[in-house]
Amino acid sequence: MIKTRITDKFGIKYPIISAPMGPFYTTKLTVAVSEAGGLGVLSHVTLRGKNPVKDFKEQLDYVIEHTDKPFGLNIRTARIQTDHKVLLRKIPQWRKENPKLREQLIYGVTSAGGPRIAGKMWKEKAPDMYHFHVGPALWLVDKIVESGCDGIVATGTEGGGHQSYEGITTLVLVQQVAQKYPEKLLVACGGFSSPEGVAAGLAMGADAIAMGTRFIASIQSEFHQNYKDLIPPATARDTMLTTGGFGPIRLLKNKYCLKHGKVMAKEDKISQERVYEMAEYLEDLHRYEIVYTEGDVDNGAIPVGQTCGLIDAIIDVDDIISGFTKKAEELLKKICSNIS
Repeated sequence: MIKTRITDKFGIKYPIISAPMGPFYTTKLTVAVSEAGGLGVLSHVTLRGKNPVKDFKEQLDYVIEHTDKPFGLNIRTARIQTDHKVLLRKIPQWRKENPKLREQLIYGVTSAGGPRIAGKMWKEKAPDMYHFHVGPALWLVDKIVESGCDGIVATGTEGGGHQSYEGITTLVLVQQVAQKYPEKLLVACGGFSSPEGVAAGLAMGADAIAMGTRFIASIQSEFHQNYKDLIPPATARDTMLTTGGFGPIRLLKNKYCLKHGKVMAKEDKISQERVYEMAEYLEDLHRYEIVYTEGDVDNGAIPVGQTCGLIDAIIDVDDIISGFTKKAEELLKKICSNIS
């Protein structure tokens, strides 16, 4: 068994976490990951036609109805994510009202914006819930530590979905964070979808590994089958960075992605956000929705990491979590045996 600070503190069997993948639902996936001994994480869903606050509460209720294991959630705190302040307030309230939710919801990860509001609110209202924030570069991790977060999700540019303008790789970033902040809990994310990756992340100093693309291509994920089926045959060269709702986003190359073009400059993106019309935002969101709900893999946006080049099959969540950890343990033992 591999034991880390996170497996001990979170009460989970394996040091593997499912990365949040909003705007898509990962409700059933969260249950499957937690049931398998990892830590499932609910995504911040923003598909059209739903009340986001009511919808999030329904997801939480579903999870605690279908598993008694620990799990987490993600809130995107970007300027244009207009529901995040309400959700940040509601999470502690819901935990206070429901003992089962308070016991199981142990991890809250914020991203795509700043951690300070959540940090202040959750420290006061939910001090027993671990607050992590996504950091894509060391200078941003410095700000996360200053805000008082319990831990960092160090996410490199290899990962799928929204990325940073910094362009720092996971390999470099995880080492930097582990060296500078060894006392902080650390999750490595971006570029992990194999036992070798799990072993490497732990060897670099991470307390757990988060995976997104690998879990999309699992039997239990809610993603449309057309979406899943694109991942095993894809190579590491089949993704590209373009501009998403919160900055650069890594997508699988298709008609929409190629037409969307290269990454918009950071200054231009900020200027765009200041004059963003809701209709434009909803149209952009629709490109994600049609992939998830209709399986339109030509005209929709398909977030996928470079790890698609490591995935050759759609497999069971339990095989990912227990199988990867067992093989990672064997790899780490083999390395240790070479030391004389």
